[in-house]
Amino acid sequence: MASFFYLVLLVTLFSSAVLSVQSKNSSSSSIPSIVLSLRAQKIQSGSNARPADRLAFHHNVSLTVTLSVGTPPQPVSMVLDTGSELSWLHCKKSLNVNSFFDPNRSKSYSSIPCNSPTCRTRTRDLTVPVSCDSKKLCHASIAYADATSMEGTLALETFRIGSSPVPGVVFGCMDTGFSSSTEEDSKTTGLLGMNRGSLSFVTQMGYPKFSYCISGQDSSGVLVLGEASTPWLKPLRYTPLVQISTPLPYFDRVAYSVHLEGIKVGAKLLPLSKSILEPDHTGAGQTMVDSGTQFTFLLGPVYTILRDEFKAQTKGVLKPLDDPNYVYQGAMDSCFLIPLTQKTLPTLPTVTLIFQDAEMTVSTEQLLYRVPDGLRGSNSIHCFTFGNSDLLGIEAYVIGHHHQQNIWMEFDLAQSRVGLAEHGLAEACLMFDQQWQDQIDGPLGLVKTTREVSPTERTPLFDSWVAGPIAAQSRRDLSW
Repeated sequence: MASFFYLVLLVTLFSSAVLSVQSKNSSSSSIPSIVLSLRAQKIQSGSNARPADRLAFHHNVSLTVTLSVGTPPQPVSMVLDTGSELSWLHCKKSLNVNSFFDPNRSKSYSSIPCNSPTCRTRTRDLTVPVSCDSKKLCHASIAYADATSMEGTLALETFRIGSSPVPGVVFGCMDTGFSSSTEEDSKTTGLLGMNRGSLSFVTQMGYPKFSYCISGQDSSGVLVLGEASTPWLKPLRYTPLVQISTPLPYFDRVAYSVHLEGIKVGAKLLPLSKSILEPDHTGAGQTMVDSGTQFTFLLGPVYTILRDEFKAQTKGVLKPLDDPNYVYQGAMDSCFLIPLTQKTLPTLPTVTLIFQDAEMTVSTEQLLYRVPDGLRGSNSIHCFTFGNSDLLGIEAYVIGHHHQQNIWMEFDLAQSRVGLAEHGLAEACLMFDQQWQDQIDGPLGLVKTTREVSPTERTPLFDSWVAGPIAAQSRRDLSW
């Protein structure tokens, strides 16, 4: 199985960043909002809107949030994944688990019995049904497409984000499991689910929306939990989420699934039928916007048409690798040779993903990815950042975070839509980030990432994104 990379989000919590920004749609009550500043390193509740919470984060190949859990608080780092629902923590020390949460040290920890309403009804969207263990506790199992799996008990615990503790958050306290990338996965304590399911962290915390932007200049930026109130933010173009109420075997009803209507390379609209871009009668073929995946993956027939057109328009500009056996991460088979002496990439035709009422344009710097340690003679290997999802065994289109640079991305749970705003967001992300950098870089300091950048890896393209693999494989649900 080939690997996905994750957007890394290292969050430092600080109470001074908690604001009382009131949403335009909020009523008399409000909930603090959080803003998270990000820098690149190698390596819903009723009708009341919740103002934004702002915290610092770094992004790498996954979103890793550092917060505290339990009473007294225990620091944990969790991969933030918009493609998952259940948040979970390692709760048992093992050979490949260096960071874990100890429920025996917490006065606020409470296991959930299997006859409770939470176990019986709120787990309906989990891809693996819960069961009852020998102690009559609610037993949860999670499986991912890379063969990673976790098992443990559903529990209630106090999570601290911003200045206030939030009691009674449902999570999985996992004591057994298998990881396909033990070295990297051992660097985090668990995973924070951020999709639209009833047990996701964003739903339990009561945020009606969250958003982020990532600058393509130095990959700094910001994540906002709640309403983003900034004077420089241009109006967003919203695309509605696909709503399918009938359970289908291959459709994730709580994913951020949008309507993909077409793809352009340069000014040329690709000859794609409408039916191939829509979910079929089984739910296969949905398009998910996922910050938990690095690159973008398309179903085989669509990927082939895009790849061939991109190669045709870059003929004479890019030198193909011409090695049929070279498939990066098992799904990216269109790679090119760039001379090591060449400091910048040539201008390439843009690739535009056309959604209902919105578009996402991918330009030169985000179209090619320099493969770490990928060398052929005096050339480095760069691969086209769109891959073939058929080769990964997933029946879906996945829009990864690499193609979301310089775009303000808003996930509006309350109104079931995703908002996009581009044009000049690189500077805007930097400006927004600087408003909070003194607080982040002050007494609390920045959270360190897992691996330093080696001098040989520092190229403009590489600096814009690459970090050492935190999770070498895709962590997508097997229901795909």
